[in-house]
Amino acid sequence: MKQSHFYIGQIIQHKLFDYRGIIVDVDFKFSGTDDWYESVAHSRPSKDQPWYKVLVDNATHETYVAEQNLNISDELSAIHNPFMGLYFEKTGNNTYTPKIIKN
Repeated sequence: MKQSHFYIGQIIQHKLFDYRGIIVDVDFKFSGTDDWYESVAHSRPSKDQPWYKVLVDNATHETYVAEQNLNISDELSAIHNPFMGLYFEKTGNNTYTPKIIKN
């Protein structure tokens, strides 16, 4: 099993689409459907790598992203997404502690 490079609560930046977000869950390999992958995964990243559920900053949704498409965000300002309170408690200095560990 491959180890994930990023962790729950980490603020990331998408390499291709340039949005920020925060990781809420990690799958050690792709666990979506083939239909979703064919319709959404534009760059066709490998399914055999960690994939992350990410709350998108300044949006109202979450997305599913392959590890190869993420970087650690240099911008560490607060994440604004209405679902933040479901997953995290803010612990100061724009750091977040998970409320629930899913894996």
